[in-house]
Amino acid sequence: MNLELHAVQARHPAAPAGASALRGLSLSLSAGEQVAVIGPSGAGKTTLLQVAAAALKPAAGTLRLDGADAWALRTAALQRLRGRLFLAPQTPPLPPRQRVVTAVLAGRLPAWSLATSLRSLFYPADTGAAHTALERFGLAEKLFSRVDRLSGGERQRVGLARALLSPATLWLVDEPLSALDPTRAVQAVTALKAMARERGATVMVTMHQVDMALAHFDRIVGLRDGRLAFDLPTAQVSREHLLQLYAEHEDELTGPAAAQPADMTPTPVVMHCR
Repeated sequence: MNLELHAVQARHPAAPAGASALRGLSLSLSAGEQVAVIGPSGAGKTTLLQVAAAALKPAAGTLRLDGADAWALRTAALQRLRGRLFLAPQTPPLPPRQRVVTAVLAGRLPAWSLATSLRSLFYPADTGAAHTALERFGLAEKLFSRVDRLSGGERQRVGLARALLSPATLWLVDEPLSALDPTRAVQAVTALKAMARERGATVMVTMHQVDMALAHFDRIVGLRDGRLAFDLPTAQVSREHLLQLYAEHEDELTGPAAAQPADMTPTPVVMHCR
């Protein structure tokens, strides 16, 4: 799916009136692209995903998905369009007493009839597919566990596994690695990208882990104060770009970008004893 945002201005629902999270933002993704969005806290990353998912109507500007102006569509057409989108929040909204198999199969709800959806609550429609999706994230043994028995990182991976069963062609994933250790983080982002390639899905992922974004994505979008700071191939993202992006937020930088450059090595202090 192609995504185009033009001069979008939007406010996060929890923000005070008049406070814009996105300020005249323009951005486009071609079908099948995989893009990481980085930036300091409060940059507008989550709001960007909500707008792209047609879940939050912008105050100004346009959202086009495969050429269609999303908010100019009639209600039924907009609902059908949303069925082609998958938005994964940082904290998946999983009912605590639900079985993992049911939570994962919920990814198929946009493609199911009401009767199939209700029946699957009691008799899961395709446990094999759910097992395969969980296996990609190292959670196959949790298939029939209850959600409230999972750790935070396991819940996050269950939320990602939903994408693999979704009919969506645009995946919008918010901070998918925040509760994962480094090994699980690599496994999760690798699985997500591989499955998106197999499906031909477009992917936009917001990430706090700058080093992971640089290591696993070919295109990086830098967002600061609701504005586009840069949009570059990963190979062209310099340390200077990152330092400017995270100015006054250097503690949020991770990996080599946060390291002190060689020419700034502190001068050793020579002490003379008497």
